Amino acid sequence: MPVETGNADVPARQDDETYADYAYRVLCDELIVLDIKPGEPLNDESLSRRLGVGRTPIREAMKRLESDHLVVAYPRRGTFASSVDITDLAEISEIRQLLEPAASARAARVASPRTKQELREFAREVEQLLAGRLAQRDLMRLDMRVHRAIYRAAGSRHLEDVLIRYDNLATRIWSLVLEKLPPVSEHIAQHIELLEIIADGDPEAAARLTSKHVTEFENLIRAVL
Repeated sequence: MPVETGNADVPARQDDETYADYAYRVLCDELIVLDIKPGEPLNDESLSRRLGVGRTPIREAMKRLESDHLVVAYPRRGTFASSVDITDLAEISEIRQLLEPAASARAARVASPRTKQELREFAREVEQLLAGRLAQRDLMRLDMRVHRAIYRAAGSRHLEDVLIRYDNLATRIWSLVLEKLPPVSEHIAQHIELLEIIADGDPEAAARLTSKHVTEFENLIRAVL
């Protein structure tokens, strides 16, 4: 259940979250969607007041965000939101092109019947959400949810951690050009078929569609640069 933070501007902390995990979740999301702008300073004290947690959890969250390349710390200067470099797109896409299909294929092979049923149900949820004509930012968040569900279904903590890191970086680039993009609902709709293919246990088809999705994402971004 959510735990009140006293600040309506931030999500509530879940009762199974540590304060450090909560701070990390909120700040990570804000950094990814650029609510915290690239280069913006991050002050422990002000973040502590805004999120309603102590400064120690904030510092723990900052260490994790630094390892994710979402913030950068400079001695005697402080911590800042990392820049978004469009030129990183090719390298990020190359890494994702190698790992994302592997994760989808692995999920199709190893996911439990219960997990596969959850993926089928999620596919229906995605279909219903897309029918509601979501705003661009909501579509972006939905895309992130699907990717994370697949990473989790792959059943490899190490693979999941790496993929989340690179998906975060790719989504920051997406956020940077979001207002220039045409509606991306068709791109997101590919996830419905992908979730069903994974639930059907077809690793080759899952890898093939995932590869196509990553390539089209890169092409979508490059078209507006």
